[in-house]
Order: sequence, then C-alpha cells, then structure tokens
Amino acid sequence: MSLQWTIIAGFLYAEIILVLLLVLPIISPMKWQKIFKSRFLQTLHNQASIYFFGLLVILILCLLDAIREIRKYSTVGEISDRAHLDTEMQGNMKLFRAQRNFYISGFALFLCLVIRRLVILISSQATLLAQSVAAMRQAQSATTTAKSLLSQKTVGESAQNDSNEAHDKVLSELKHQLKELEVKNQEIENKFTKEKADKEAIKSQAEALAKEYDRLCEEHAKCSLSSGDKKID
Repeated sequence: MSLQWTIIAGFLYAEIILVLLLVLPIISPMKWQKIFKSRFLQTLHNQASIYFFGLLVILILCLLDAIREIRKYSTVGEISDRAHLDTEMQGNMKLFRAQRNFYISGFALFLCLVIRRLVILISSQATLLAQSVAAMRQAQSATTTAKSLLSQKTVGESAQNDSNEAHDKVLSELKHQLKELEVKNQEIENKFTKEKADKEAIKSQAEALAKEYDRLCEEHAKCSLSSGDKKID
C-alpha cells in the first residue's frame, strides 16, 4: 500500500473509533460540549469549514482515482485472457488494490459526513440540556417566591390591604411567568426528544454501514479466492 492510501486507511480507522466514541454512551453530551469549546478547537473554529471542505475535496479526488483504476484494470483483465498467467495475476492484484482503495476512500468520505452530523447533534443536545436545567431552576425559584408571597399574604391579610394588592399583582405575574416557563420547558423537552431520535438513527446507520462493509469484504475475499483457484486450474 502506498503512502497516500496508508494515510487514508489510518484516517478511516480513526474515524471509526471517533464514531464509536460519539455514538456509545461513554461520554455525556455536556462533556463533549466542553471538549468542543476547548481552546485548541476554538482556535480552529473559524477555519473549520475550510478544513472540512478541503478534506472532502481530497477524499473525493481519491475516490475518483480509485474508480478510474478499477475501470482501467477491469479492461486490462478482459483483454489479457490469452496473455501469460503471471501478467493476468498481476492485473487481478492491481484490480484488487484499486477496489480496496475504492472502499477505503468511499467509507472515509461517508464517515466524515457522519461525524460532522453527530457533532452538530451532540452540540444541540448539550445546549438543550443546559436550557432545560436553567428553565427548571428558574421555575423552582419562581415557585418558591410565589409560595413565600402567599404565606406572607395569609399572615398579614388583616393589616396590609394595600400591600396585599401589590402582592396579588406580583403573584399573578409570577404565575404567568411560571406558565410560560412550563411551556418553554415542554418545547425544550420535545426538541431534546427529536435530537435523541436523530442520534439513534445515525447510530443505526453507522452500525448498518459497518455490517455492510464487513459483508462486502467477505464477498470480495471469496470472489478473489474463487477467481485465483479458477486461474490456477
């Protein structure tokens, strides 16, 4: 394997490990959010889109090059039916390498898009969790204040008629705010459920992709062995 494809294969293995870390419930979304907001990643944030699209261009070029090699050596294999056995085996070996490079670059390109989507979903989930916690604390504070005002109103009802009117007004405002916070909290919970469902869908797609990749590798190995046995016969 050349240096170019060795680097791409290493990048593919790193992507698989990163996808597993993002999908498995090992690290919470809040911790991922802290990692994403670290100083090192923040320095790269302004140019992240440039790096990402540059990486996509490189992977697409490698994928097109692998497709070109597959078409090239597939044509050579068809023409060299009457050629020497060594030449034919070399052509099959080059075809196998081209197909291997095609799978490596294709899966690397796909996982690159999957990782970007997972990072966006995890960041959104962490933001929703933080908003939900803040809304719950605000609602609890408003409830405590309302209960305190109600108790004060009950104790000093006979001597504080004017202040009771002010208390009633504040209490009604707090109840209104509490209702708004409950509606907002419900909306946040709905968004969180949707983001969680999207994450589960990405997880199932990644697992199906891994299974399909293993199946394709097994079928390719079987085809290579059968073609080699036929050529030797």
